[in-house]
Amino acid sequence: MNKIGFLFLVVVQLSCVSQNNEKINGVSFVASRGEVKQEQVTVLKNNYVNHAAVMPLGFMKGISSPEIAFNMDNQWFGETNEGVKQYVQSIKKQHIKVMMKPQIWVRRGEFTGTIKMNSEADWKVLEVSYEKFILNYASIAQEMQVSIFCIGTELELFVKNRPAYWTELITRIKSVYKGKLTYAANWDEFKRTHFWEDIDYIGVDAYFPLSQEKTPTIEELKIGWQKHKKVLLALSIAKNKPILFTEYGYRSTDYTARKPWLVERNNSPANLLAQSNATAAIIEEFWKEEWFAGGYVWKWFVNHEKSGGKENNRFTPQNKPAQDVLKRFYKTF
Repeated sequence: MNKIGFLFLVVVQLSCVSQNNEKINGVSFVASRGEVKQEQVTVLKNNYVNHAAVMPLGFMKGISSPEIAFNMDNQWFGETNEGVKQYVQSIKKQHIKVMMKPQIWVRRGEFTGTIKMNSEADWKVLEVSYEKFILNYASIAQEMQVSIFCIGTELELFVKNRPAYWTELITRIKSVYKGKLTYAANWDEFKRTHFWEDIDYIGVDAYFPLSQEKTPTIEELKIGWQKHKKVLLALSIAKNKPILFTEYGYRSTDYTARKPWLVERNNSPANLLAQSNATAAIIEEFWKEEWFAGGYVWKWFVNHEKSGGKENNRFTPQNKPAQDVLKRFYKTF
């Protein structure tokens, strides 16, 4: 194929991939102990957020423990069935759309991507338990008319070892929930996920390593994005699906773009510029692209006034310069 023909094919494919012109300007809305108040949702609207991910949790005792516990009396309200409904209702009152994103928490914070059973019998138990968990929230998502439903988050070894199960599970989810589907693949997992053709968005938790610098500039970060961006574009074209950053974000700490997935707590000084630069770079690099659907920043707490702040070195952009960056770009897109 000559160069002109190739470019024409790319344009045609990208026009098919792009579902609409409105970007998903999202936040990952963290569950709390109590009900969300309307003024707490108004803060989202004031920052030009048009999507929020609501994230009920299920719990596993270990990476090889097959049972998933959820909707328990001792859970925080926002993680339960009742809480999820209250959150969705409150968010939608502000004309903000919702992605429901049920997630697994493994005791001691072990990485969900390493969940793997020790026997066929345990795999079968896990499959039944996960289906009960995910269909419960798919049913609520349908009832509440949620815009997007995420079928799983960072479950690489579960997906890899049980491919037929996941193909069938998607069919069962579609029988319950009629909206758009995605899956939140880890940044180093998405190229191997086998079922992108069966769902609507290629979901990526976008913690790609970008720079070794202590405080990288926006331009340095954008250069760091180029190799990853090429891979994402190629997959989008190959699968004819838009890319959605089901999570993205950076800690306000030194070397934030070296290993953005790191979550350990420490007392290192906050580096607000590093976080705001990284936030600006990712939005400048992706939000203008037709093949890119948008993303959900990690993470946003309900009690805005007491969250984040200039001494905080965690992921939230709240009450930091990164929040101003988000507001400015979200208003633009």
